[in-house]
Amino acid sequence: MLYQVFSPDLTISSSQKSHTNSPKNKHFISSYSDLGVTLDIPSSNLRFFLVRGSPFVTASVTKPTPLSITTLHNIVSLSCFDNKKTKYTLLLNNTQKWIIYTSSPINLNHDGSEVKSGPFSGIIRIAVVPDSNYEKILDKFSSCYPVSGYANIQKKFGLVYKWQRKNSGDLLMLAHPLHVKLLSKSNNHGVTVLNDFKYRSVDGDLVGVVGNSWNLKTDPIDVTWHSSKGVTKESHDEIVSALVKDVKKLNISAIETNSSYFYGKIVGRAARFALIAEEISYFKVIPIIKNFLKKTIEPWLDGNFKGNGFFYEKSWGGLVTQQGINDSSADFGFGVYNDHHYHLGYFLYGIGVLAKIDPLWGQKYKPIVYSLLKDFMNLGKRDNKNYPTLRCFDPYKLHSWASGVTEFENGRNQESSSEAVNAYYSAALVGLAYNDKNLVATGSTLLALEINAVQTWWHVKAESNLYGEDFAKENRIVGILWANKRDSKLWWAPSECRECRLSIQVLPLLPITETLFNDGVYAKELVEWTLPSLKNKTNVEGWKGFTYALQGVYDNKNALKKIRLLKGFDDGNSFSNLLWWIHSR
Repeated sequence: MLYQVFSPDLTISSSQKSHTNSPKNKHFISSYSDLGVTLDIPSSNLRFFLVRGSPFVTASVTKPTPLSITTLHNIVSLSCFDNKKTKYTLLLNNTQKWIIYTSSPINLNHDGSEVKSGPFSGIIRIAVVPDSNYEKILDKFSSCYPVSGYANIQKKFGLVYKWQRKNSGDLLMLAHPLHVKLLSKSNNHGVTVLNDFKYRSVDGDLVGVVGNSWNLKTDPIDVTWHSSKGVTKESHDEIVSALVKDVKKLNISAIETNSSYFYGKIVGRAARFALIAEEISYFKVIPIIKNFLKKTIEPWLDGNFKGNGFFYEKSWGGLVTQQGINDSSADFGFGVYNDHHYHLGYFLYGIGVLAKIDPLWGQKYKPIVYSLLKDFMNLGKRDNKNYPTLRCFDPYKLHSWASGVTEFENGRNQESSSEAVNAYYSAALVGLAYNDKNLVATGSTLLALEINAVQTWWHVKAESNLYGEDFAKENRIVGILWANKRDSKLWWAPSECRECRLSIQVLPLLPITETLFNDGVYAKELVEWTLPSLKNKTNVEGWKGFTYALQGVYDNKNALKKIRLLKGFDDGNSFSNLLWWIHSR
């Protein structure tokens, strides 16, 4: 487990007392953008421009107001840089050094653990200085500040950041490791990366970048229905034998769950049968699969599924389930907007496949299908005003969050990175089925960004120094990734269950899994780290399946032997799917 502990080292407020207790006078969000919010505190005449990636805390003091800056620590010294009185250095007894910049002269003095000023109006910016060499850089870029930021998805696997700025000069921001990687893949004229200007964080070093806009570029990903190499002809008979048995067991009356998550997995599992049948040219079973998909999907789209269903609610602007409306813990919290891309991703995978093999059906349900998509794939009010922009995807972190509107001590979180990948992959497949080039482009771009983020922050490679030696020694994959923590455990399993961790970051097993785990060296590290945990265990056949599948990336022969001995499979997986995977490596 790895923490990034928040400590309120400095608190900025007004030293004058408010004469009203109105909630609106305490604080509220006056505006927001893709990369920031503007926080107003009317009682203190303070407006904070909280733009992600800024090394400064920036506030506008809207009226002449005496300021108070308090600290948990004792103040060692407060010194003015020169007679201009627009720069002060604050030293604390915890060894921290802070610099206070103002747009006009300010008189500051301190007493114990508080810095006070006379009436001041204008801009105040504060930055911590972890290295004395950083001070000149902060000085140089202290004037220009961002008030908002926008992330525009480009159709050719790109994302552009543009900031609304005030004051003269160039803008200094901070880039996390994935930003730095993607910046290097594109021509960024007027952008300079300051490799020696770094702040430590749980996400890795945050590196200084000078530039008024960034162009982030990923390697392209070719979204396809089938495996990239194809299935070996010699294996067709074995796969057909397993496929016939799996398809024969499809029985809608035998489905016992009405959970949107587990039902979605059943839909996705059946859809895999159709694509496997296509890939090995065994079309006899497709009519049976098509009929099963129709019977399982249509009640959810028509709104007559017994015991559950999707409904639109206006408060947060999105879909909820019938169970989730009445019970916030039902459907893993889908009613409070948890895991939306997970659940809907499985349904969309099945819908995409069904629309592919039955275009008339696809056209009939297209408006409802796009409502499912817009719940987490909406690009803004111009796209669809009924849904927020990219509900789950974080345009700064460049990956999704699974947690909804519930607050947690360590911020937002996401457990299954591979199910997030499935969501955008499935969205792109729906685009292929409907010949919607824009949806394919958007889904593919988000997919590429999500995969890059997973490989950066969930996949812990032996040689990686992102999280430090101790964490990397004990972990080959993150269990739950939080905003301020990296957890080894899962919501439903302890850290010792390594096969659980591997599996939840692999499932569902799809053609896109090839791209997600395209590093054979890392796949081997992860499997070898996991295998000892499987010894002498029973009732873990489902987790064994995903472990052996990943072993097939680098040791196909032995993985196949193990898969043939399995006696059970995860509810979203099958013997047919595992054989397809192994025989298409």
